[in-house]
Amino acid sequence: MNTSKMRMVIDTNIIRTEILRVLNESGKLRGTELTSRVIKKVGNEKLVHREISLLVESGEVERRMFSKAHIEYELINLSESVNNQLKSIHNEIELIFEGINEFKEVISENKLEFQERLRTVIHFMHIVQSIDGVMKLLSHYPTFKKDKMFSQISRKISDSLENLMDCIVHQPEEEFLNEVIVNLRVSQIGTENLN
Repeated sequence: MNTSKMRMVIDTNIIRTEILRVLNESGKLRGTELTSRVIKKVGNEKLVHREISLLVESGEVERRMFSKAHIEYELINLSESVNNQLKSIHNEIELIFEGINEFKEVISENKLEFQERLRTVIHFMHIVQSIDGVMKLLSHYPTFKKDKMFSQISRKISDSLENLMDCIVHQPEEEFLNEVIVNLRVSQIGTENLN
């Protein structure tokens, strides 16, 4: 999965989580109120409307239409909805974990050049850090933290980071770790300058 696709998946997960959080706090909400509250925190109107529709289609959120101007949304089953969100994140980290393991096999056979190994390690590091960031956000919501999937995902994130560290430590070039750190810092500085 490429970086922009992975970022899109993570962004939609954050938007979905915020929709569920707002509905959990408020119970029933008019569509305009729900949309505006979610947009204040994350996303844009088009993405928020799309994610609300997907939650309705999946049966996690109920839509009641009184008129075109008066539509209300309500959670159907919060614990099931939370579990579905975490399953989605779990699937993402599982894919990344498998990708890192495959990468470790390829580099053990010395089939990749320095720059390709460096780019791949940094790419995996960014994805794992993004997923870890989403989990840190979710850890502030007891309904997510109580779910058994939460600890499984956290363990898989730790295992993924450990595998990446193992890859870095076993590179033949002494400067590999320094190059990883420099490149991670450059990308962080680049995102800070966007604000």
